[in-house]
Amino acid sequence: MALAAKADMRCRFGSAQHPFQPLLPAATTALRETGKLTIVAIGSSTTAGSGASAEDKSYPAVLQDELRRRLPNAEVSVVNKGVGGQSAYEMLLRMDTDVIEQKPSIVIWQTVVNDAISHVGEDKLAKILRKGIQKVQAAGIDMVMMDLPWLPREGRYPRYEDYRAVLKKTADEHGASVFPRYGMMRDWSRSKRFTPEELVGMDGVHMVDAGYRCLAIRIADGIAGALTGAKPDLVEGPKSTN
Repeated sequence: MALAAKADMRCRFGSAQHPFQPLLPAATTALRETGKLTIVAIGSSTTAGSGASAEDKSYPAVLQDELRRRLPNAEVSVVNKGVGGQSAYEMLLRMDTDVIEQKPSIVIWQTVVNDAISHVGEDKLAKILRKGIQKVQAAGIDMVMMDLPWLPREGRYPRYEDYRAVLKKTADEHGASVFPRYGMMRDWSRSKRFTPEELVGMDGVHMVDAGYRCLAIRIADGIAGALTGAKPDLVEGPKSTN
């Protein structure tokens, strides 16, 4: 356990610059009144676990384990509703059945990367995200949006930053928390604590086991902190914001 904990500390490199401090009023109330924390992770290949060596290495599976460790008196369940290759619109179509019917107190929506790659249109994307966020919030569920991944060769997608901005702006307009994945992954890459192969697979797009584990640890840090007031160790990253 000591060796595992030491290895996991590298996941927190840059956490001082990119903290994840979500507002989770619905989850806080649910945990206090029922002792339960149910999370639905909806998304595409990152959520489904493409690139992971096994199902239990996906980020939702590791997140469930990490939250159960941090919240030993709670009944924690993380439901994986990831479908590889899906667009934001395709996820919106299953928001009722795959998300709201599960009666979670938190939804983590990982999306937009496929829309950026296919250049679906920024205005169209904003409308889709707006509908999804509003639908979840109207059901009394806390929404967390996941930022796009940092990619070693993202220059292949010239509007990538524009689509990132759409996600952030839409989330901010509706008070949805954003998990800052892009900045985190970029700092992990610059930290020299990982080999390139530990973060992104040979295809240059999908994450692999170490990256998924770090993703889950940082999400768990933020959720547990919001629910209990626990403060994870924050680690300085590179000073440059470029």
